Amino acid sequence: MPILALETATEACSVALMLADGRVLSRFEHAPRLQTQLLLPMVDELLLEGGITLRDLDAVAYSRGPGAFTGVRIAAAAAQGFAFGLNLPVLALSSLQALAQHVHRLTGENRVLAIFDARMNEVYAGAYELRDGLMQPVLPDGLYAPEKLPSLTGGAWFIAGNGCNLRERFPAHLAVKGELADIHPHAWDLAVLANAAFARGEAQDAEHALPVYLRDEVWQKLPGR
Repeated sequence: MPILALETATEACSVALMLADGRVLSRFEHAPRLQTQLLLPMVDELLLEGGITLRDLDAVAYSRGPGAFTGVRIAAAAAQGFAFGLNLPVLALSSLQALAQHVHRLTGENRVLAIFDARMNEVYAGAYELRDGLMQPVLPDGLYAPEKLPSLTGGAWFIAGNGCNLRERFPAHLAVKGELADIHPHAWDLAVLANAAFARGEAQDAEHALPVYLRDEVWQKLPGR
């Protein structure tokens, strides 16, 4: 079941291809403001490497957010374009969950608080714990003041994402066992999560390929909205 995964929610751009035999091919580049130029060429490279065409795909997965407004829109728009054009279902997955899965793949940590700097003295955060090889939500993704991060049970947590740069403002009740600030969500991990979601029957029609901002009141005030 080939699945194409697109991730552009932060300053990185990555694409992955989950092949029918379980292999994952990927491209990743840290490239602020260059996602629109990089995304489609990355897709073309992976399809060529995998020996398949767009018409061989079973679904398109994308990182729905939260994250940078423009970045979140890029992946959602691209996924919707592929899905409408090829009559494919979409799989919308959290960018914070993709980050937590990436951290687990790199470090082996199985309890991760994924945190993005949301600007305006706030952070996007979601807590994830390993279950059956996948990072699953313990704390739903939300928008918080750093001082108001909720309590998490079960001891210390590994924190990851550029929101770690605000750690001095985190509440005292948050027990931290380690951190990795310089890390981004990766489409490789998004593809792994998407493969499981597809098997659970969670694919949706193309019109549901929408971004999730978590800060709707700001987005609604942008010019032209």
